[in-house]
Amino acid sequence: MHGNVTLAFALTVFAGLSTGIGSAIALFAKSTSRRFLSISLGFSAGVMIYVSLVEIFPEANSELVHAWGENTGTWINVFAFLGGMLISLLIDRFVPEVENPHHMRTLRKDEDGVIQQPDEAKLMRMGMFAALAITIHNFPEGIASFTAALADPALGVTIAIAIAIHNIPEGVAVSVPIYYATGNRKKAFWLSFASGLAEPLGAVVGYLILRPFLSPGVFGIVFASTAGIMVFISLDELVPSAKEYGTGHDSIYGLIAGMGVMALSLLLMM
Repeated sequence: MHGNVTLAFALTVFAGLSTGIGSAIALFAKSTSRRFLSISLGFSAGVMIYVSLVEIFPEANSELVHAWGENTGTWINVFAFLGGMLISLLIDRFVPEVENPHHMRTLRKDEDGVIQQPDEAKLMRMGMFAALAITIHNFPEGIASFTAALADPALGVTIAIAIAIHNIPEGVAVSVPIYYATGNRKKAFWLSFASGLAEPLGAVVGYLILRPFLSPGVFGIVFASTAGIMVFISLDELVPSAKEYGTGHDSIYGLIAGMGVMALSLLLMM
C-alpha cells in the first residue's frame, strides 16, 4: 500500500503541475500583440466551456445518478450546475462594479483615436478568477485521480497523463491575462503554475482527512457547480473580452482552437 500511495501522489503532482507548460506560453507572448491576447482569451473560453459541458457535467451526472438514482440524480446535477452560475451571478450583483471582473469596460482611445492598451486591473482580476475556477476544479480532480491510482496503478498512470494534457491549456487561461495585466512574465508563470498545486493538495486532503467521508454524491455536486462557474466566467467575461481586444474572427478562431485541443485531450483518454 505504501508504494501505491507514493505512486498515486507522484502521478497527481505530475498531472497538476503540467499547468506550468501552459503558463510558459506567457513567457513567449508579445506585450504589444492585441491579436494574441484576443485569440488566447478565446482559446481559454473554448477550453473552459468544452471541458465543463463535455467532461465535467456528464461526470457529475454519472456520480449523482449512482448516488441517488436516474431521476433524482439528474435533477440535482442540473440544479448544482445552475447553482454554480448563480454563485458567479451573485458576485456580479453584490461586488461593486469598480472591483467586479465581470463588468465589461469599453476600450479607451487617445486624442488621435488610437485604442489604448487593455485595462490592466480588469485583466488581472480576470486571470485571478480563472485561477480560482481552475483551482476549484483541480481540487476534487486531485482527490479522484489519487484514489483511482491507489485502487489501480495502471489506471492511475493513464488518468494522470490525460489530466496532464488537458491541464496545459488551463495554464493558458490564467497566465495570459495576468501577463498582459502586469507585464511580468515570472509573476504570470508562477501564479498560473500555482493553480495546478490544487491537484496534489486535493490528493493530500483527500487521503488524510476527507477520504472516509467522500461519496459519489458529494463529488457530483462539486463537479456540477464548478462546471457552472467555469461556463459563466467564459460567457460573461472571456468571450466578450476576446472580441473586445481582437479584430474580425480572432476570438472565434481562438475559441474553436481551444475546444479542439480540449476535445483531442479527451479523446486520448479513451
